[in-house]
Order: sequence, then structure tokens, then C-alpha cells
Amino acid sequence: MAEKSQSQVWIRKFGLKLFNWVAGLLILFLLWLLGGYLIYLNPDTTHFSDFGPIPTFQAFPLLWEDGTIPNAIKSSGYRLGIGLLIAICCGIPIGILLGRSRTFRELSNSPFQLLRMISPLSWEPIAVIVFVTWNQAIIFLIAVASVWPVAFATAAGLAKVDPAWFKVARNLGASSWHRLTQIIIPAITFDMLTGIRAALGVAWIVLVPAEFLGVTSGLGYSIADARETLSYDHLTAMVLTIGIIGYILDSSCALAIKRFSWHRGDEA
Repeated sequence: MAEKSQSQVWIRKFGLKLFNWVAGLLILFLLWLLGGYLIYLNPDTTHFSDFGPIPTFQAFPLLWEDGTIPNAIKSSGYRLGIGLLIAICCGIPIGILLGRSRTFRELSNSPFQLLRMISPLSWEPIAVIVFVTWNQAIIFLIAVASVWPVAFATAAGLAKVDPAWFKVARNLGASSWHRLTQIIIPAITFDMLTGIRAALGVAWIVLVPAEFLGVTSGLGYSIADARETLSYDHLTAMVLTIGIIGYILDSSCALAIKRFSWHRGDEA
């Protein structure tokens, strides 16, 4: 009976979450539909009616069949993946140094805070001059934007680790490598993944405007191209595609946080 009762509670909770998820999307769709209808009714804006949901959904099969969406996802995904990988490979060691070395933390605090507060897109003119291709420049912008959330989240996680753990490990003869792999990494996994999730959101925001200029592929380029050709239904379809992909990526990070960290709350 207890197992049956628990399963019923789980089903009710899952059903409520699913209902709220569907209801939220439905409300958003209805607001979008209403906005499109009001645009259509106004004689001054009726030629923008393709921004509405029905023309947008009708454009999806065409954009998929002619390769616009798959190619844009492939190009943007490559830039995003390489940029994030660089940010993670740099951000985690920097965060560990910030959390473990007081000298490094005091020396780097002002420079890091100064660099962190510079808008990533303001580096674009410099990146174009320094790097040979636009691909490299965009990857640099993504890395610069997303390295700070990873680094500071890692440092914050390490600051919460009980110093007694390291004393015990040293007394037991643990090497620096063992302390890193057996204490630091497991203890900061939650914060590290949370930082990566935040970095992904920042990188995704930077990626699209960075692709507006200079490149001939990617999600940002597809939006700019649709704007130039006045294909408003294609433009809105690409914007929706960006939202869907971003939602999937963020949800994947949230699942990873729950799965691979020792925290068992409902943080995400």
C-alpha cells in the first residue's frame, strides 16, 4: 500500500509539472497569436503579419528542407562548442586557483573584475583584427564571455569546502593530484556545473549578434539574411529555433547538475 501511495504521489506531481509546462507554453502561444492578429488589423503594420505564429510554423518545413536550419545549427553549434570548451578548460583551473591561493586571488581580483565587466561584443573590432577568420573571432568572443561564470562559480564552490578536509588528506599522505581528484572536483561539481550552465546562457546570447556580421552561416546570419529579404516568417522561425535550442541546452545542463552533483535539492 505504501509503494502504491508513493507511486500515486509521484504521478500527481509529474502530472502537475506537465500541466504547468504545457499551460505556460499555451499562454505564450496565445499571446503571440493575439499580437500577430493586432498587427494584422492595423493598416500601418499589416505587412508585418508574417511575424505571427501561423506563418512562422508554416515556414519551418521549408527552412528544414532547403537546409537553412540544419546548416545554421551545425555552424553555430561548432562555434559554441569550441568557445565553451576553451572557457571551461581555462575557467576551471582559474577558479581552483582563486579558491585555493589567497595570493593569486588578491593579485587577480581587480584585473579579473575589470575584464569581466567589459561587454564581450566590445571585443569584436579587436578580434576581427587579431584573428585570421571570422570563425576564430566569434569563438574568441564566446570564450571571453563564458569563462568568467565558470571561473567564479568554481571559486565560490571551493570556498565552501571545509579546510579540515585538506588537513586530513595531507595527514594521510594524499598527493596534490589526489586532493584535486578526490576532494576538490567532487566537492565543487555542483557549483562548477552551475557555472557552466550560466556560461552557456551567456555564450548563447553572444553567439547570435556575433554572427550578424562577417560570416555566411549560422543562426545569426540566417536572421540577418531573412531581415534583408523581408522574409518575416523565416526570421521569426529562426528566432524560435534559437529559443528551442537554447531551452534544450539549458535543460540538459539542469539535468546534468541533478545527476552528477552530490546535492539532492531542487535547485534547477
